[in-house]
Amino acid sequence: MGNTESGENVFLLPGKANRHGLIAGATGTGKTVTLKVMAESFSDMGVPVFLADVKGDLASIIAPGNDTADMQERIARFGLAEAGFTYQGYPAALWDIYGQNGIQLRTTITEMGPILLARILGLNALQSDILSIVYKIADDEGLLLVDTKDLKSMLAYVKDNAKSYENEYGRMSAASIAAIVRALVALENDGGDVFFGEPALNILDWMAVGQGGRGVINILDSESLINNGKLYSTFLLWLLSELFETLPEVGDLDRPKMVFFFDEAHLLFNGASQALLEKIEQVVKLIRSKGVGVYFCTQNPKDIPDGVLSQLGNKVQHGLRAYTPSDQRAVRAAAQSFRVNPDFDTYETILNLGTGEAVVSFLGDDAVPSVAQKVAILPPRSRFGSITEAERESCVKGSIAYSRYANAVDPDSAYEFFQRMGLEKEAAAAQAAAEAAAAKEAAKEAREKEKEAAREAAAKKRAAKTVGSTVAGTVGREVGKTVGSTFGKFGKTLGGNLGASLGRGIIGTLFKN
Repeated sequence: MGNTESGENVFLLPGKANRHGLIAGATGTGKTVTLKVMAESFSDMGVPVFLADVKGDLASIIAPGNDTADMQERIARFGLAEAGFTYQGYPAALWDIYGQNGIQLRTTITEMGPILLARILGLNALQSDILSIVYKIADDEGLLLVDTKDLKSMLAYVKDNAKSYENEYGRMSAASIAAIVRALVALENDGGDVFFGEPALNILDWMAVGQGGRGVINILDSESLINNGKLYSTFLLWLLSELFETLPEVGDLDRPKMVFFFDEAHLLFNGASQALLEKIEQVVKLIRSKGVGVYFCTQNPKDIPDGVLSQLGNKVQHGLRAYTPSDQRAVRAAAQSFRVNPDFDTYETILNLGTGEAVVSFLGDDAVPSVAQKVAILPPRSRFGSITEAERESCVKGSIAYSRYANAVDPDSAYEFFQRMGLEKEAAAAQAAAEAAAAKEAAKEAREKEKEAAREAAAKKRAAKTVGSTVAGTVGREVGKTVGSTFGKFGKTLGGNLGASLGRGIIGTLFKN
């Protein structure tokens, strides 16, 4: 950057770049150019960079700039030709949460954590607490939460078994769990479900150095993402948290390990709870000890909470406009955040800055902010504007990271566990039903056999009775005949004898002398 008053160059000291910074200014005042120039400078130093590309004009950093009349004028004004200024593109990796304009970028439900996820889902305090409990249950029971279907199945399981968890984790109402599920479904409908999955981003893959020892510039396509402010802001906060948890303590280095630029920074703080604001402030305050610099880009410094703003030691303030008393107060507050420069009125200077001009204050070797200085921003070496689809595709598929993250993987996690549990229950129920049916059939067959045996016994009994009657009848008849015949002969004999005797007796009586 060049000082427009003295003609001297003004530098941001690399050793103080991890003390964070602010790039502010009204629309059209040159914030994007400043961001690109700073990103190029860090890359030239071998420092990896992250950029959130909200307007789609940062991806052109991969291509050399065009030698236009305007660029020639800038090069001449700053004497850059003598300094060896050349047009060049920078090593970059293009990323996209939706996987359409860059390498698919994902994280897992577990890695996101309940606090940030509750912010994305817009949950109230009670629902947020229940979500945290569900995370705790999943962790206690060794269930992996990777994507939204894992979390939905976990919520369903907890709802169905709420009574068994009540003593240890507290009461969780079915209505609150249902509200969380509805919010998850809404997130899925907005395309947020593609953000959660495997392979999840390993933040260390962004700490790469490209050809010529220049730091790789990781650019997140945010044109579509910006329409979902909560997802955009929560993702950026997750990145900071991942860096903070992953990187070791290094203190102050001669240059940062990585630098983040968050465009439209006001979205990070809109609607954030006090607890979340405190978390952001804590991460911003402590992450500098990990060698990471964070630069917030926004239209007005008042968009940044005071607790965070106080951590931003390096400031680039582009022009602001003051059409109302409220605007005037905002400009005055911005001017008062700089150390007074007796050579000019900071307030009036900010109001009258042209495009590409800024009031800056950078930390010195003693970590004390310099007085306000009016500067002109140097031109970028890379191209202005956008890139073609062919250039984008070539950059995406030419990246080493593409092969690592292009194809989604669905690992064995909570959803699959509950699917198996359901199938096992169904199988057990089916087996029990089959066994019951078999037992019922066996019992039926036994009863049929008993009935058949009874019928056979009855038949035998009837048969025996019939035979007995027949034999008895036949024997009786034969006996009867024999007896009858015998008695007949006996009677005949008896009758004859008796008759003869009686005859003789009567005759003898009639004719006896």
